[in-house]
Amino acid sequence: MNIKLGSAPDSWGVWFSENDKQTPWERCLDEMADAGYSGLELGPWGYLPNEYSKLKAELDKRQLDLVATTLVGDLTSETSTDELIQQLDKMSELQLKFPTAEYVVLIDDCYTDLFTGELVRSPELNGAEWKQFVNHVDKIKNHAKSKYDLEVVFHPHAQSHIETEEQIERLLQDSDVKLCLDTGHHAYTDGDAVAFMRKHHKRIPYLHIKSCDLKVREKMQKENWSFAKAVSEDIMCEPEKGVVDFEAFIDVLKDIDFDGWAVVEQDMYPAPFDKPYPIAKRTYDYVDGLIKKRQ
Repeated sequence: MNIKLGSAPDSWGVWFSENDKQTPWERCLDEMADAGYSGLELGPWGYLPNEYSKLKAELDKRQLDLVATTLVGDLTSETSTDELIQQLDKMSELQLKFPTAEYVVLIDDCYTDLFTGELVRSPELNGAEWKQFVNHVDKIKNHAKSKYDLEVVFHPHAQSHIETEEQIERLLQDSDVKLCLDTGHHAYTDGDAVAFMRKHHKRIPYLHIKSCDLKVREKMQKENWSFAKAVSEDIMCEPEKGVVDFEAFIDVLKDIDFDGWAVVEQDMYPAPFDKPYPIAKRTYDYVDGLIKKRQ
């Protein structure tokens, strides 16, 4: 197996292009490199420099490779889907100048308001809505592939229309899109990331690595927290501290001879500026240690 470990601005508490509560981008990149990671996702468009020569220089001096961009939007909406394609077109001008950046991570908007927890869309899709949803995923995927030769990987996400194993299985059946399997979000809805990876590894070229604290989830459900509130209480957590069996997960990666990126992407917002680095470093050392034991 050849597992390359990357990170993402999300692991530094970055959810927006600009926000006073977020770590400055220079510190974020410095700490990613210092923790040992060799690649990163771009994060929210506009957080990191989006002018090629500047971003290239900043990544090169830290020996970091750009590996993916991200699209997040309401995939039930045709208007939102067209806007996401326009965003992809804009990002591709930068992304295509980085040969290592092969992936676009696609995420459906939450059906709840991140900060209030209020329902903003129905959690369930009827037959016609499901068909439209899949068509929108395929429209974005096909556009990225045919125009730019970029691979869209769909990221199932808590409190979105693709969150449970049953919903993911249905998407895999109705679309040929590949997945970004996020081990923490998979566990959030009681999925078994180990068994799922073994079953569907041919459709999963790209990983997000984190775990989920089910005790926090229980408190979230009892007290009706918003997802952002649960994140602030560390519902998504380090691999050693949550429910996912990472020793077994790495065993699966060895068995299938996984060759690709595993991006540590631990949801964290807001985050005191001194919080992310120790977590990122511990996670790198832990996952890297598991990999090395199996090589």
